[in-house]
Amino acid sequence: MTDRLDATSTSLQKATARLNQAESELAELRKRVDADIPEDTVIAISAAVSAYLGNRGKVKAIRYNRHKTWAAQGRQIQQQRNLR
Repeated sequence: MTDRLDATSTSLQKATARLNQAESELAELRKRVDADIPEDTVIAISAAVSAYLGNRGKVKAIRYNRHKTWAAQGRQIQQQRNLR
């Protein structure tokens, strides 16, 4: 019975450690999501758009992409295309 109790206690400690790590990672991700885009980054993006479009471009919105994999980014881009 003592062996079972020790094994359960060890498993509980491991699960608690994993939960604490997941909670700290989640808190860090929430900080990143709520962070504003720095002004110098917005200026650099605006300059790149103007250079590419010959000063006819206008940056209307900039946001962080929250997907981690390139496949998810590709799906997101394809699903956002406007059909004309």
